[in-house]
Amino acid sequence: MTEKMNVESFNLDHTKVKAPYVRLVGITEGMNGDKVYKYDIRFKQPNKEYMEMAGLHSLEHLMAENIRNYTDSVLDIGPMGCQTGFYLSLINHEEYDDVLIILEKTLNDVLKAEAVPACNEVQCGWAANHSLEGAKEIAEEMLHHKNEWHEVF
Repeated sequence: MTEKMNVESFNLDHTKVKAPYVRLVGITEGMNGDKVYKYDIRFKQPNKEYMEMAGLHSLEHLMAENIRNYTDSVLDIGPMGCQTGFYLSLINHEEYDDVLIILEKTLNDVLKAEAVPACNEVQCGWAANHSLEGAKEIAEEMLHHKNEWHEVF
């Protein structure tokens, strides 16, 4: 047995999960009673598939901008370095099924997008590396499997 790591996802057996899925990683309570809910939104099967960087980058911009239209609870949404998913952090928003609805609406917005927000050198650190079509392909595939999002293993 491997030793327990400080990072929750390092303790997850990535050979046993079945992407795509949406998994509650953990809940952290602050000093004033606020709770931060962290989700693993896995788009691709670990160590088998990954999102191409330009599509992932555009998906990040689109999701970060659009998800806030559906909830004021978003602290952050950002990609995993392994390019298989995103982490979503919400404050005081504990309804898992509601998170799935918010994600579905956000991904549908990606499919309707005509441009990538903040896709310029002033607002983005690598503005030349975007693909709206790539983002749409990733979103469409994820939505195609939405009935499986609750099944992690």
